[in-house]
Parts: sequence; structure tokens; C-alpha cells
Amino acid sequence: MRKSNFSDAFKRDAVRQITERGYPVSEVSLRLGVSQHSLYA
Repeated sequence: MRKSNFSDAFKRDAVRQITERGYPVSEVSLRLGVSQHSLYA
């Protein structure tokens, strides 16, 4: 399995969308084009 390298800014934005804005992980993962598992890792 391949490990993707996301920029720190990308990671911060994804976390903010979930924790501060209250978007569900499933919606954020679709919007960003990554798997839900990637957001939990």
C-alpha cells in the first residue's frame, strides 16, 4: 500500500473542516478527494 504525503496546510484545513466547522468526515473526504480512512490516520 502506498503512503500519500499531504502538506501540513492540507491536513490543517481538513481537520478544521471537521472539528471547527462541524462537517462530517464523509463529506470532507469527498470534497477533498481522499478516503475517509486517510482523514482518521
